Amino acid sequence: MAPPILKLDDIYLSFGGAPLLAGAALQVEPGDKICLVGRNGSGKSTLLKIAAGLVEAQSGEVFRHPSSTVRYLEQAPDFAGFNTVQAYAEAGLGPGDDPYRVTYLLSHLGLTGEEDPNTLSGGESRRAALARVLAPEPDILLLDEPTNHLDLPTIEWLEGELQKTRSALVLISHDRRFLEKVSTATVWLDRGASRRLDRGFAHFEAWRDQVLEAEELEQHKLGKAIEREEHWLRYGVTARRKRNMRRLGELQTMRSQYRGHKGPQGTVQATVSDAQESGKLVIEAEKITKRFGDRAIVAPFSIRVHRGDCIGLVGPNGAGKTTLLKMLTGQLSPDSGTVKLGTNLEIATLDQKREDLDPEDTLANYLTDGRGENLIVNGEQRHVTGYMKEFLFQPEQARTPIKSLSGGERARLMLARILSRPANLLILDEPTNDLDIETLDLLQEIVAGFPGTVILVSHDRDFLDRTVTSTIAPAIPDAPDGRWIEYAGGYSDMLAQRKGALEERKKAEKAAERPKSQEPAPAAGGSKGKLSFKQKFALDNLPKEMAKAEAEIAKREQVMADPNLFTRDPAAFNRLAAEMEKLRTGLTKMEEEWLELEMLREELEG
Repeated sequence: MAPPILKLDDIYLSFGGAPLLAGAALQVEPGDKICLVGRNGSGKSTLLKIAAGLVEAQSGEVFRHPSSTVRYLEQAPDFAGFNTVQAYAEAGLGPGDDPYRVTYLLSHLGLTGEEDPNTLSGGESRRAALARVLAPEPDILLLDEPTNHLDLPTIEWLEGELQKTRSALVLISHDRRFLEKVSTATVWLDRGASRRLDRGFAHFEAWRDQVLEAEELEQHKLGKAIEREEHWLRYGVTARRKRNMRRLGELQTMRSQYRGHKGPQGTVQATVSDAQESGKLVIEAEKITKRFGDRAIVAPFSIRVHRGDCIGLVGPNGAGKTTLLKMLTGQLSPDSGTVKLGTNLEIATLDQKREDLDPEDTLANYLTDGRGENLIVNGEQRHVTGYMKEFLFQPEQARTPIKSLSGGERARLMLARILSRPANLLILDEPTNDLDIETLDLLQEIVAGFPGTVILVSHDRDFLDRTVTSTIAPAIPDAPDGRWIEYAGGYSDMLAQRKGALEERKKAEKAAERPKSQEPAPAAGGSKGKLSFKQKFALDNLPKEMAKAEAEIAKREQVMADPNLFTRDPAAFNRLAAEMEKLRTGLTKMEEEWLELEMLREELEG
């Protein structure tokens, strides 16, 4: 094992009250790709700043290898003294670094380098900072939410860059798919302490649940042990005073441990307020268009949105997703074509820019619209502090100004507000920004189970795959020309359909170019409209193989359900997890092959 190039051990930090970090640790070796995960407010960003040397811990050991270079992605970059973005990014290079790296990175991040830093938007500032830290290829890269303000093509490009980089990584992100693809180890920051799993984020949630179940079981055992000792003290033999005093001391220690145990932070508990049912047809758009100058944002586009649909909009930044969304909801008139909204619509909107947040407003005033201490949720009057608790806000925060909240807390506050309003049409523009994984889980459940209609814009591929019933994307992904296509299913389904359509188009082009004399003759005795023997065999046999794979997965899931398995035999737990991953991959391939063959059979049979 290589010696660490960065090590944080037994880190303690408090800003008054309960400590933010108490015994946290982080060890980075060459080539590590670590994701740092935990709830909003658990101290992830603070621990990263301690690793970067920007914040000093009150106690604990911090070691950085003297010859190692460290780069930290700034949340608010300082452009003072730089006339162009190119100059700012090049200032991060070392003596032997290649200046071309800056040009390469800026172009992939959607910047020319000639921009004036003083005129950049928040998203452009983050991308400039990302180019600056990536360009030198340092020994250690510390990245806090690197995918914020990036569109999907750029996120996928960044994944490739980080997968092949020689730098050791420690990164924080809410994007599950991004973490799964980049990370090879996971550090979980929970209640001030840290735990490490030497596997990527894909294995984190199952492991976390095992740890919490084992912890709950130990706490239960401790409670029972206390009951037994108390019974012995009351009814046991009172002789042998010294022994009794020793056991009394042990009982006091156990009681202290039991009372001092701090369980995991609760989860957000919320449902959407009921509204009257909308009409069956929610939105009908016929051949709508929009141009800004010479550029087509929306070419003739038609769609019917029915009650119960959940539609996702994806595409590069600047493709026109928000413009199309505003046209569909009647906030922006099309240049041509018509948009008809259905009956009985009650719309709730979550804006990605958080534009309706007044930084000087208090949490209570924002949630109640300044109408005192109460609000109406699902027809019932609720006190604002009780409602705030469901979204993990403390009662004392009721009078706190919004400007003091973190990004994640602001996202939760806006979510609390829109969920308290009766709605049958949810409009969500980048709803996943700044939400921690647990709150994301809740939002997914709300969207997936919402009885009304949802239209959302998102760059979170995992969120899209888990929620939407159809996906609207540019016809040409790399160079949008205003044409949009609706695909059935989530983001992964859209990619598969795009790939299939591209392959079919290539085949058609080749067939059109091929001279008739070169066209293959039909097989002797064969029929043009029949499956081959091999295809028939696969179509009949694959369902049996899929059933076997599902049974094998179920067996392993049953074994891994044992809450003590990881603690008792981590090697067996890891082996079973690896086997399950292999079985699931094989099952997915079989399902895809069977679906393709079934579609081919239906096509041939007319």
